[in-house]
This record gives sequence, C-alpha cells and structure tokens, in this order.
Amino acid sequence: MTLIRYIMRMVLVALLPALFVISCRNTEPAVKILFQTESPDTVPYRIPALGQLKDGSILALSDYRPCGLDIGFGRVDIHGRKSSSNRRQWGEDFVLVEGTGVPATVDCGFGDPAMVVDRESDEILVMMVCGNTIYYYDTTNRQNPNRVACMRSFDGGNTWTQWEEVTEDIYTLFDHSSHGCVQSCFFSSGKIAQSRIVKKGSHYRLYHALAARPNGNRVIYSDDFGRTWAVLGGKDAIPVPYGDEAKCEELPDGSVVVSSRTMGGRYFNVFKYSDVETSEGTWDRPVYSGPENNGCVALENACNGEILMVPSRNAESGGDVTLALQSIPLGPQRQAVGIYYKEVTGEETSAQLASDWCGPFRVTEKPSAYSTMIQLRNKDIAFYYEECDSLRTYGYNMVYRELAIEEITEGKYRSK
Repeated sequence: MTLIRYIMRMVLVALLPALFVISCRNTEPAVKILFQTESPDTVPYRIPALGQLKDGSILALSDYRPCGLDIGFGRVDIHGRKSSSNRRQWGEDFVLVEGTGVPATVDCGFGDPAMVVDRESDEILVMMVCGNTIYYYDTTNRQNPNRVACMRSFDGGNTWTQWEEVTEDIYTLFDHSSHGCVQSCFFSSGKIAQSRIVKKGSHYRLYHALAARPNGNRVIYSDDFGRTWAVLGGKDAIPVPYGDEAKCEELPDGSVVVSSRTMGGRYFNVFKYSDVETSEGTWDRPVYSGPENNGCVALENACNGEILMVPSRNAESGGDVTLALQSIPLGPQRQAVGIYYKEVTGEETSAQLASDWCGPFRVTEKPSAYSTMIQLRNKDIAFYYEECDSLRTYGYNMVYRELAIEEITEGKYRSK
C-alpha cells in the first residue's frame, strides 16, 4: 500500500505543471472584440498595436477615424483599452491622443501607432504618424514631410506625456545619404522590437523598420528607448529597396531580421553584426518569400503583419528551439489572417529565412487584414487583428485572442 501511494503521489507531482497550465488557459479570455466598427455610417476603427505590462495586463491601441480614411486625410485619433492583470476584464475605451481635424496642422490627426513596453520597467513608447500629409502623395516631400510624433508613459499607461513632434529627428538621419534624402516615411504600425541581448545604453536596444520613399525600407535602432535613433547599417543602407510596411525582430544570436509587406508574400533580409558595441555590420540581400520557395503566401493581397521569435520546445525530440512566427492574411485578398512558423537558429541567410515555412494556422476564415502579436508571460501568444463579416476598406472590428504554441503548430511545438 505504501508503494502504491508513493507511485500515485509521484505521478500527481509530474502532472501538476500541465494541469496548472490547462487550468490557467481555461480561465483566460477567448475571442474579445475590443473596438467595433458597426456599419459604414459609424466612425471606423483600424490598426492594431499591443503591449504587456509587468503586472501581466495588456494595453491595446487602435486608430479611431472620424475622417473615415487613413491618417493624413483628416482627423484621426488613437484610442486604447487596458486589461486586468489576468486579462479576463477590460477597461473602458480611452482616448490616448485626439486630432483636431484642422487642415494643414501638425495635430490634424494621429494614427498608425507602433508600441513597445520596456522589458525592465513599465515605461511605454508609442510612435505615430501625425499631421495632414499623405505618405505616397508627390506633394509630401522633404519640405512638406509625413510627420512623426511620440508619446510616453512611465506608469504602465495610467498617465501619458503630451505628444511631441520628432519629425526632424528621423528625417535628418538620411539627409546625407548617397541615395538622397528621404521624401516621406513613417513607423510601421504594430510592435517595436526590443532586443533580448543587446543593452549598450540605458535600455535594451530597440529596432524598427520605416516605410520610406524613395527606395524602400530603412531600419533604425535606439539605445535610449527612442529618445535618439541611428540607422542600422549606416545612412546608405536600404535593406528592402522595394519594401512597404515592415517589422523587425531579433534572431537568437542577436542578428536582426526585417520582414516587409509585398504583394503575394513577404520580403526578408538579415543584418549580421561584426561589432555590437559599435553597431557595425552588414545586411544580406532581400529575398522574396512566397509560393516559389514554400514561403509566407499572401494570396492576392499585400498587408501589414507581424514577425515574432518565441523560445519553444520540439514536441517530438524535446529539444529547445526558437520558433519564428509570421502573421499575414492568407487570402484570397484580405481574408483569413493566419500564422506561419519555422525553426530558426540565427545562422540563416535571407534566402534560408525566406523559404520553407510551416503551416499556416488559420486564426480566422473571415475578411481580416492587419495583425500584431506579442508573447505573454505565461508563454502564450496575444494576437490582435482586424476582422469583419464582409470585405471592406473603411474599418474593422479590432479582435484580441490568445493562442497557445501547441495550437498554432498543431502540437508540433510547445511553449518553453
């Protein structure tokens, strides 16, 4: 009897972690609509950005568009909601910043939020487009630029600084480039990546990709949490010459990957450091990821998505791996947002990174567009995306959902 009790106790101890995870997941939220665009006659919501605070709560931001269109066409505000620490309840909609709608002013509108929560504190940085200029218009140029603003919180999003215009801080980085100055640019909405490895200044290093014209994506970095920026690879570096909205992430060895929107898939490029201290290194070449190389296929669409690296475990071998996740509308057109995945080591070239992705996992079958994601402290993935019931361009419901690594990979991988 004593032996049987001992065996039963050992089995229970072995099962407790798994039972605890299952219990936690069963009490966490399912699909939650945070902002709703009810009809073409109501003010539309768009553009997801997401961050997790030290206490486990989530901050979600989105555009609220009284002008009915993208930032630059008129008044656009940025709204937010914050969850409880267990993410089972969400606070009321609040206004982070409100545009005036006054033509030709810097504060006409604020939109396309890109956000990061510092890994060591509750400091939050939000970069955004501001003003009344259209990114792709010829009249938007170095003399009349697409403007850039930022806001900060030092207490987990309870209070915020006044918005600050930082347009010249960004554009002057490229004024003496051999390619000529940047005529128009903006921070791609969603997640600003923060290094897990590199900490040279006051904070772990930030990386972000600018959509810029002419000549495509530039990647910038900051060692003081966005107070000053520099160009990764130098002022003449153009990682994706034909890129659109793009995101950055850090590979396991500290290298940096940029993933850029394009019709039918993505472009990938990798930056390898030769000296992290001086930030010296080189970009590989941009490589298309699509049907031809078993890449990330976006059928009949080009759309903003998110790339995320997550420590995981191979379910079959039990070995520790880093899993790259890439979200994108699977299509056709802007429908069926899903997530591709693959193992990465950091030794990949751009061509290797662009090819042979697994999946995809379909988050939704409905019309859907932009998406972003972060890894939660319980190791699941917080996924925030645009979804609606019929194909549209004016606005979406902004949907929050939590996904386990096992669910995304059909049991091939689990969280570490």
